Amino acid sequence: MIIGVVIGNVWATKKEDKLQGLKLMVVQRIDPADGARHESLVAADRVGAGIGEQVLVVTGSTARKALSRDDDIPMDAAIVGILDEIELTRGL
Repeated sequence: MIIGVVIGNVWATKKEDKLQGLKLMVVQRIDPADGARHESLVAADRVGAGIGEQVLVVTGSTARKALSRDDDIPMDAAIVGILDEIELTRGL
C-alpha cells in the first residue's frame, strides 16, 4: 500500500470502455516518517477523495479487484481510503 496526497484530477474524454465512470486522480506518494514527497501516479478513486487529502492507494491486481469484480480493468492503482491520522512510533 502507498500513502499519498491527492494533488489533482485527470480528465480523459476518450478512454478504454472499462474506465468509463471512474474518477481519476493524481496522487503524490509521501513518506509519512519525514513528509518527503516522491513520484506521482494516477489512481482511480473509489472513496470520494478530494485534492489535498491524504489517501491510501493499492496497486496491481489488488487495485483491479477494488475497481471491478471481473479483475479485467486496465488500471493499476486505486484510492481505497482517506486517512484521518498517521501515528508513528520512533526509536523502536
